[in-house]
Amino acid sequence: MSFDSLGLSEPVVRAVHELGYTSPTPIQKQAIPAVLEGGDLLAGAQTGTGKTAGFTLPILERLSRSSTGQESSARAARPVRALILTPTRELAAQVEASVRAYGKYLKLKSTVLFGGVGINPQIEALKRGVDLVVATPGRLLDHMQQKTIDVSRLEILVLDEADRMLDMGFIHDIKRVLAQLPKKRQNLLFSATFSDEIKALADSLLEAPALIEVARRNTTTELVTQTIYPVDRERKRELLTHLIKTRNWFQVLVFTRTKHGANRLAEQLTKDGVSALAIHGNKSQSARTRALAEFKDGTLQVLVATDIAARGIDIDQLPHVVNFDLPNVPEDYVHRIGRTGRAGATGEAVSLVCVDERQLLKDIEKLIKRAVPQEVIPGFEPDPNAKPEPIQPRRNQGGANRKPRSDESRPQPAARGKEPGSSHAAPRAETRGGQTSDAKRIDTKRVDAKRGDAKRADPKRAEAKRPDSTRPDAKRPDAKRGAESDKHGRNPARGGKPNAAPGADTRKPDGSNTRHEMEARGRGQRTSNPGALLGGRSRPSAATGD
Repeated sequence: MSFDSLGLSEPVVRAVHELGYTSPTPIQKQAIPAVLEGGDLLAGAQTGTGKTAGFTLPILERLSRSSTGQESSARAARPVRALILTPTRELAAQVEASVRAYGKYLKLKSTVLFGGVGINPQIEALKRGVDLVVATPGRLLDHMQQKTIDVSRLEILVLDEADRMLDMGFIHDIKRVLAQLPKKRQNLLFSATFSDEIKALADSLLEAPALIEVARRNTTTELVTQTIYPVDRERKRELLTHLIKTRNWFQVLVFTRTKHGANRLAEQLTKDGVSALAIHGNKSQSARTRALAEFKDGTLQVLVATDIAARGIDIDQLPHVVNFDLPNVPEDYVHRIGRTGRAGATGEAVSLVCVDERQLLKDIEKLIKRAVPQEVIPGFEPDPNAKPEPIQPRRNQGGANRKPRSDESRPQPAARGKEPGSSHAAPRAETRGGQTSDAKRIDTKRVDAKRGDAKRADPKRAEAKRPDSTRPDAKRPDAKRGAESDKHGRNPARGGKPNAAPGADTRKPDGSNTRHEMEARGRGQRTSNPGALLGGRSRPSAATGD
């Protein structure tokens, strides 16, 4: 079967052939005709199966068929007619690049929206008019909140890697996006795994969908050679360096459980003479882009990544994937080793397993319904008397129990940080053991009461000097405001109401900030209301999530 026989027009087929593709993959053979029919679709496909082309090609075909005469209209009036949501910035950029490559001979416009970069260029692109938008949920909500994107005429919605979006806690963001979309539209949902949460989302989103599965659920490809190397936890890094050097490995993607672990391992490998960089949600977008580029062109030997940051890494023949830490969630093992053995190529997946991870390994083997072969490397035999230590679960793992992000806790676009889908981070408190570490210091350093008590002047003298003051009441420092009281303690500037007692809570009844707190916040000082600085919830990054 060829692409010509799938119902695609000549400009689309020509672009596909120029990219070197001659025949469709199994997912493309089934998905392209289904999407062209206009109905909803639920597709189970792992990474590396060609699923991106499976939905971008028919979407471009449908948009081009219905855009007759649109190019002659004002560019700013061009409506957004297709929206593709992805869990990470890298995957969003990758999908939009595919859209541009496949649609190079079509008169269609596309753009990508994600956090970690300036929002103004994205606003300008939307003003010029686009037919198709690829976005992460967080940044898309930023644009919706600012009303810089119009989705009132949307025709097609795609949730790509929906299982990962739910794992990252985007379910509430997705629901907020869905609430603003037209009810009548085509919905396409792609997922590598089928959890109960995915089934629930599909039931609420899709209407009589076509179902496509190109591989057994939660299974690994047979093209990937999987091996377990038992080793003591303290010697994992030493063994990894040994394998890389003795086997001349290049382009090695290494997974760690945490961002801190990724940074530490990359530094240690570099000291061992192995070129390595870490990529995770706390890295800037420019650093992530540079690391990916160096890894893809072979300049960088090892890329150390967290699960979320690795989404969107698209290398046709990535030879080696290493699980330096086994994932807490068995499904993540499937996602990880799916980075290699893609599109018919072979690959090798290696896992360094210590005594702490034996139960995690059992859970993985139960999921994939097979035992992974084990091999002990001479000189790295594990201590048979080693005692397992508890593994700290990844914070905010999964999205089932994540709280929705309210409008109040979602700040207006400004410099924010580590959210996988957006560049704006809510104010964050430093915590120790779940307690706000600065709470007591904030209260003990409260300055309002001291200034009011220490500089309280004689009421008569204050009244006598009042006519000479030309400064507006609203701008008077707190000390003078405390001085402007009559002999009964009432302040004429406050309508005869008594001044606040030293140490009293000066918040409004609704809990909002007082003027002094807002000024202190603007000056970067601590305030008497710690909660005023903790308005937003923190998110894991990009993965955050990573």
